[in-house]
Amino acid sequence: MSLFLGLDIGTSAVKAIIVDAEDREQASAVAPLSIDHPRPLWSEQHPDAWWTASVAVLDRLAAEHPKLMSGVAALGLSGQMLGVALIDAAGRPIRPAPLWNDGRAVAECAELDANVTDFAGLAGARPMPGFAAPKILWLSRHEPDALKRTRNILLTKDYVRLCLTGEAISDRADSSATLLMDTQAGAWSSQLAGACGISTDLLPELVESGASGGMLRSELARRFGLRANLPIAGGAGDNMAGAIGAGVVRAGDAYISLGTSGVYFVANDRFVPARDQGMHTHRHAVPGLFGQHGCVLSAASALNWVAGVLGIASIERFLAEIEAADLSPADIPVFSPYLGGERTPHDDPLATATLSNLRGSAGALHIGRAVLEGVAFAIADCHDALTAAGASIGTIALVGGGARSRFWGQLIATAIDRPLLLPPLALLGPALGAARLARQASGGGLSAEGDRRGMTVLEPNVGWRSGLEERRAIYRQHYAKSHGENICKSKSTYV
Repeated sequence: MSLFLGLDIGTSAVKAIIVDAEDREQASAVAPLSIDHPRPLWSEQHPDAWWTASVAVLDRLAAEHPKLMSGVAALGLSGQMLGVALIDAAGRPIRPAPLWNDGRAVAECAELDANVTDFAGLAGARPMPGFAAPKILWLSRHEPDALKRTRNILLTKDYVRLCLTGEAISDRADSSATLLMDTQAGAWSSQLAGACGISTDLLPELVESGASGGMLRSELARRFGLRANLPIAGGAGDNMAGAIGAGVVRAGDAYISLGTSGVYFVANDRFVPARDQGMHTHRHAVPGLFGQHGCVLSAASALNWVAGVLGIASIERFLAEIEAADLSPADIPVFSPYLGGERTPHDDPLATATLSNLRGSAGALHIGRAVLEGVAFAIADCHDALTAAGASIGTIALVGGGARSRFWGQLIATAIDRPLLLPPLALLGPALGAARLARQASGGGLSAEGDRRGMTVLEPNVGWRSGLEERRAIYRQHYAKSHGENICKSKSTYV
């Protein structure tokens, strides 16, 4: 029996799964990660934490499932996108890595946009604070000694690859989201790198997502009980790997992910640069396709936040109680989930969350419902931005941890007025995509037969529509009144 190992280095955890050739999960392991916020707008993790958590899950699988590990034919990697790991000549991290939700590089965004003619036309998106290019420019200005010591700049999963293989390699899909690439050509851009104060010599070798991207080091093969010379697929960023896991492998296919952040991803066979509304276009992990993205920076993390504030011990029970409650629409507040700024459609790292329209009759369940609706409204903003940009959206799958709640999924379906498909393997997410890419790297196909069969359909709820539309209008008006002009288009120097 052929087995494939997917390793996903997420924001809050590292997850490993072993699946067979038909995508049946055989084993899994998870290790948590934490985020540091040493200054306002900063969000960092140390690359060593990614490796430590990766070793923990692989050690656990080796201890609990040695027979399965010995049968793994290839390993695939996925990881949170946009992290910037500076690596020295000895292969060691120089500093903690700024993450996808780090907002320090506001001024650098404006500078890159001004200095590079049609930046979005080349890179696929305007420079935004969470992306690698403006963060590298920030580092070159504020920490030049760190850049002088740097020999490789690696993305999250690619630092783990370096530890696994000893090789500095990345895939074209994840790398296109650095905004350092000529995205249509699939090659590093000396113009974009130079604008950030670096040479392309610091950037890794590029391979396709489903091609081999190094071999496992022999000592690690022995430690984890994996076969010698195990191939490691190029892999992909979690958005693209999540698309692979959701079966989004054809133009027009789309998915919405409810993870720490929220992602709305549409596959396109044309390169359509994103020039406004906080959207971005990158290469897909499927050759010949691109991914148009909208991103909500706080999705399931908003639910976790409010549960912590309210002292809720069980998220699952909280969701069930919200669903079962007979709440009067007049008593449901309006929440905007901008706990870490927002990307689509506002491109505003300084945006703040709000809870408005509160009445004395509102309790914990009303506030919880408002958070679910606020995330649904933010996803609807992504939907509107994508359709306004001409994205042709066919079927839409719902994946990620938040997909456990069909109630939340139906709120989103109603907010965008489109049915959502709930794949049977929705909760496996990017880890499944990484395993599928491992299968492709060893000569197999990306999608298992029956990807589109056995799906639950979440239809819009007609009875909720009117109330949701009223509260979404309040939600949109509140941002316009509170935040005004797009901060990234201003001359702000807030760091």
